Amino acid sequence: MAKKTRREFVQQTMLGAAALLAYPPARVLGANDRVRIGMIGVGGRGQELLKQVMELPKAQVVAIADVYTRRHDEAKQIANGIQTVNDHRRLLDIKDIDAVIVASPLHIHAQHFLDTLAAGKDLYAEKTMTWSIPEAEQCLQAAKISDRIIQIGLQHESSGALADARKWIKDGLLGKVTQVESWMSRNTPHGKGQWVRPVPSDCTATNVDWNAFLNGRPNCPFDANKFINWRLFWEFSGGNVTENMVHQIAWIMSALDLPLPSAAYMSGGVFSEKDGREVPDTIAVTLDFPNDMVVTWQSTFSNSRYGLGERLLGSDGTIEHLAGATDMVSGKSGETTHYFPEKTNRRDGVAITGNSSDQDHMSNWIECVRTRKTPHAPVDIGYRSAVAAHMANLAYRRQQRITLEAAQSAQVQL
Repeated sequence: MAKKTRREFVQQTMLGAAALLAYPPARVLGANDRVRIGMIGVGGRGQELLKQVMELPKAQVVAIADVYTRRHDEAKQIANGIQTVNDHRRLLDIKDIDAVIVASPLHIHAQHFLDTLAAGKDLYAEKTMTWSIPEAEQCLQAAKISDRIIQIGLQHESSGALADARKWIKDGLLGKVTQVESWMSRNTPHGKGQWVRPVPSDCTATNVDWNAFLNGRPNCPFDANKFINWRLFWEFSGGNVTENMVHQIAWIMSALDLPLPSAAYMSGGVFSEKDGREVPDTIAVTLDFPNDMVVTWQSTFSNSRYGLGERLLGSDGTIEHLAGATDMVSGKSGETTHYFPEKTNRRDGVAITGNSSDQDHMSNWIECVRTRKTPHAPVDIGYRSAVAAHMANLAYRRQQRITLEAAQSAQVQL
């Protein structure tokens, strides 16, 4: 398999920086103008985002780009009258577009991220921000020299639970936090693995720009299963760590204002369904952070009993955020955020229930495009959460503990 070194990525970053400086700034919006949107990638997740932005009165979808012609027709059913193109560069050349939503597969995020900034457009980039650590560094540097508004699709950053947790931490209710527990669990019927989607009959080499999808990966014959089910393969995906853990790790890092992890461990494997996937479906991650902190995340695709959640364990109290835990009697699930005092150190402390409302993540981005304020999930948390996720995957694939320094200097397997 071909490899790219950090030097090659740095060289690409310098070229990208030059391209950013060569483009004029985007249009300044007036008070009554709608933000004109283009989308790159309108598969399953992209169509969800398309529906979200279509509901916003201050936004107008102008065009979409996708390498699969089927997606053009599906997008037109959602947004009648939009332009459709195969090549994302043609979309970025449309002067009437102010901002772009990138919802392409993970391994193309960085390319679309950099090209969008170089075209002078504001950006909503789906998580995880990039497929690798060098790409994350490249995108971070490009963002630093750009004046574009960038929101990463880490929706938990707009949650009321995070707002409550931040307030309780700021008020000193937790004391010294040395450990955080987090988890995410799902289940599927026997014989049906998570994420496995049927391959449409029209998913053929004629209807898919396979070379554009490969995005520099070694050339190989068209593979409809890999194109549709790219989440199952390391070449295009980071598995459940970059699909789900990244949301919770970003939430934890934001709540506690954590830097990059100092080391990562990860165990697990393909245990739930032996369906040809490469990425593990059963996972136990441990992340070490500076200043005496350990964060764990566990996940299974064989049991959904406990949904997802986080517990921030402090010397003076605990923050517990639960989402999707099923009540044994009613069968219903819900989301709650609580603070519980540690009577050892806060004898008179009382339990608190969070009541902050969630904010709409997409609406926040559109508003920031208009006001030029910083959105809830800027590039910095996109970068830190991406590095944490990639460190975990590197530790798993190497079957060893990996430090931040080793992860940052690792060659990128393509």
